[in-house]
Amino acid sequence: MGVEICVEGLTKSFGHQVIWQDVSLTLPAGEVSVMLGPSGTGKSVFLKSLVGLLKPERGSITIQGRDITKLREHDLYEVRKLFGVLFQDGALFGSMNLYDNIAFPLREHTRKSESEIRRIVLEKMDMVGLIGAEGKLPGEISGGMRKRAGLARALVLDPEIILFDEPDSGLDPVRVAYLNQLIVDLNAQIDATFLIVTHDIASARQVPDNIGLLFRRELVMFGPREQLLTSDEPVVRQFLNGRMRGPIGMAEEKDAAQVEQELAQIDDSAGVQEPAPRLLPGPGITRPPRWQAIARREAALHRKEVAGA
Repeated sequence: MGVEICVEGLTKSFGHQVIWQDVSLTLPAGEVSVMLGPSGTGKSVFLKSLVGLLKPERGSITIQGRDITKLREHDLYEVRKLFGVLFQDGALFGSMNLYDNIAFPLREHTRKSESEIRRIVLEKMDMVGLIGAEGKLPGEISGGMRKRAGLARALVLDPEIILFDEPDSGLDPVRVAYLNQLIVDLNAQIDATFLIVTHDIASARQVPDNIGLLFRRELVMFGPREQLLTSDEPVVRQFLNGRMRGPIGMAEEKDAAQVEQELAQIDDSAGVQEPAPRLLPGPGITRPPRWQAIARREAALHRKEVAGA
């Protein structure tokens, strides 16, 4: 079962450059959350802060009752055991075959026997659809397979929190669709807490339980998927619809008067689009009990939106 992550008043800077400030949100245990935002808004910096690789100037990150921003390195190492991370490129060792890449964390951080390691590695490879590719080198396989191998390696220590840093980067739309389904299926199977940083709007509409948006050094919104997808917040609407008119510009900053003029020219007479249906786990995969509560929550938000229209 996943664990809750509570972020309060988090601020991160590099020198005089503020990346984001006063970020507060709660990642619910066992749910899938997505963090969106224009390029350069510090989404990857946020992931690295959650796992303790970067230290914020202010604020707290509480996991299982411990504020990781105040932990000593030894205690932080223990908390990091809760995490699995899928990096953009899979971060595989080019000289190792897939089996040894996936087995690496078990050999490095546990005292398990090789027979037990083999059982775990093959189980995780099966979960991501890589059985039969154990002997292949990373350079011999496609980008999609490398992502899945990186995901299998992130799973071998049975983490309760999994962070995905732009898992769709470098993949074509078909492979992104397969990866999205894999993420939904894995969450239903292991019920860990997932946080995905992505630019892919289709993924953000279909995969998560919750969505957040970083813009202009702030967290604009974070909440249930339905709430964000039906929001009339200008920056949220602009980003989710991928249009040029709105607060987001090529260099991110726009003059306030220009933004106001552009927003006035947008034809929203058709109203807010019906949110795309959520991806469901594949055949034979049981949905966790929390899915019923989330479905009721989304239905209530939708009824409220329709009533206010």
